[in-house]
Amino acid sequence: MQHCVFNKQLFLSTNILARFYLVFMAATNTNHVQIVIPEHNAQQNQSNFLEDRDFDYSKRAQWLRAAVLGANDGLVSIASLMMGVGAVKEDASSMVLTGFAGLFAGACSMAIGEFVSVYSQLDIEIAQMKREKRMTNNGQNAEEMEKEKLPNPWEAAMASALAFSLGAVVPLLAAAFIENYKVRLGVVVAAVTLALVAFGGVGAVLGGTPVARSCPRVVVGGWMAMAITFGLTKLLGSSGLEM
Repeated sequence: MQHCVFNKQLFLSTNILARFYLVFMAATNTNHVQIVIPEHNAQQNQSNFLEDRDFDYSKRAQWLRAAVLGANDGLVSIASLMMGVGAVKEDASSMVLTGFAGLFAGACSMAIGEFVSVYSQLDIEIAQMKREKRMTNNGQNAEEMEKEKLPNPWEAAMASALAFSLGAVVPLLAAAFIENYKVRLGVVVAAVTLALVAFGGVGAVLGGTPVARSCPRVVVGGWMAMAITFGLTKLLGSSGLEM
């Protein structure tokens, strides 16, 4: 009899312990795995992603367009001008003096033209902002943010003039120290080609466009300008218009 009572008590005790164990396991849920990501790193990665995604290339385009256009214009126009003079005048001094005259005139013309053009665009955009402000209830902060995106005429004019001068110096230096006529023309074409590749690549990188598409377009355009100028000037010179 005592043996049966002992077995019954042992069974009840074991049953109670088993129930406590099941309740404890259900409460703790040991199969759940949690990976904690540091909050600082997550916020930093998110901010970097947003900065890359929201980068506004239009701010860079305010001076990039003027600089790229000025550099290519200075390089191609002065080289074409020198090639045209070289078609009828074989001495180096005529080519160099013509190139310097074109540099000064072209830099001033590009700066003034860019300033007037960008200032006209600025006036139009400011007038449009004023009309939109009267039609809506935007605050002062929104207006200031919009003004920051407006083009700067002085910045565009300086970028255009400096870039034009930089581009014009390349053919001038290439032709200044070479006496032989044919060698001088070849060196000018080679130097201008390398500079066109460099300017096209820099403009593509800064503008976020493919380099392989930009460089050939710039180089072919420069070759065409020099070839047309040289050919037409040579034709006019052979027609009896040579000074």
